[in-house]
Amino acid sequence: MIKKIDHLGIAVKSLEEAIPLWEKMLGTKCENVEEVASQKVRTAFLRVGEVYIELLEATAEDSPIAKYIEKNGEGVQHVAFRTDDIVAELAKAKDDGMRLIDEAPRQGAGGMDIAFLHPKSTRGVLTEFCSPAQH
Repeated sequence: MIKKIDHLGIAVKSLEEAIPLWEKMLGTKCENVEEVASQKVRTAFLRVGEVYIELLEATAEDSPIAKYIEKNGEGVQHVAFRTDDIVAELAKAKDDGMRLIDEAPRQGAGGMDIAFLHPKSTRGVLTEFCSPAQH
C-alpha cells in the first residue's frame, strides 16, 4: 500500500550550486549528501514537511541522470512513493499492465530499497517505489 509521496527527484548539474539555492528557497538545510556508486549519482536530501527534495547529480557521463539532463535539462526527474511492501507494489503494477524498469528492488540512497516504473506506462512520469531496506 502506498503511504505517501516520499520525495521528488530533481536532476541537477552541480550539487554544490544547487544545494544553496534550494536551502535558501525552502528555508531548510541539506540533511545528507551521499554517493550511490551503482547508480552513478550523488544525492542530496532536503526535508520539506514530511516530503524530501532529492537533488541528483551524475557522477559519470553514461549515468541515467546525465542522460536525463542531456535530453531534458535540469528539473524534476521522478516522483517517489513510500510503501511498506515494495515487492507487492511491483507485482500489483505489473498485474495492472505497467512496464517495470526494475523487476525486483535494488539498493538506493538513504538506506532505501527502490524500484522504478517506466514513464511510458505512467503517462510520462518516471515513478519510483521506495521502502526501508529489508537486508
